[in-house]
Amino acid sequence: MAKNGNGAGRRRATGLVVLAEVAAVLLVGGAALVAALTGEPEPAAGPTATVTPAPTTPAAQADGTAPVIRPGRPGESAEVLRPDQISPGTGPTPNAADVRFVRMMIPHHEQALAMAALAPQRAGSAAVIAIADRIRAVQQPEVEVLRSWLRDRGLDPGSAEHGGHDARTRHGMQSPEAIAALAAATGTDFDRRFVEMMTEHHEGAIQMAQEVLTSGVDPQIRELARNIAFEQAVEIGRMREALGLPTR
Repeated sequence: MAKNGNGAGRRRATGLVVLAEVAAVLLVGGAALVAALTGEPEPAAGPTATVTPAPTTPAAQADGTAPVIRPGRPGESAEVLRPDQISPGTGPTPNAADVRFVRMMIPHHEQALAMAALAPQRAGSAAVIAIADRIRAVQQPEVEVLRSWLRDRGLDPGSAEHGGHDARTRHGMQSPEAIAALAAATGTDFDRRFVEMMTEHHEGAIQMAQEVLTSGVDPQIRELARNIAFEQAVEIGRMREALGLPTR
């Protein structure tokens, strides 16, 4: 009986091995059949390799349309634009008001820069010196922009008289005598003169900006005029605060 039991066990084990081998053959055959029917390659034996996909370039970058952040005008938020939205276009042809504004604003800024240059050695108030430093930091680059605008269009800087008036008596321009008196003053006397003269000067610049915004057509000049009007209105308030005067 023991022999019969052992023989039966061996037959069952052999049967299981055969079944396993048949199953393996069927699996391999099934995979080959699927590959033949679908055209897919038969899976390779061995561990599956990990394939890292190649980095792809976003379409916005590949075609040169990546977004660009353009700082907003004073007091405004930045804008996210496409490059084609900030690329210079043909735009309207600058008119006489645009050219007049540029030709007048150059000497106007230059006088403000000359007045501001007097402050570090003469002012009695640190606040006045700080305001003068800011005027120099803002208006000198604007002069370069204005000169470049004329140069790019083949226009000469001309003079303020091209605008049809004497700049020494209009738009806040100060007389040579007033500039000489400012240069001779020191301490609180300088501070008072500087604030009075520069306030009048800034008010003239704001008036000029308003005029070109009414009559001018060039987009760059109109944007610059808006910036000038905003910045100089803010500085008028700062100058009055520096002397303890109520803001308007």
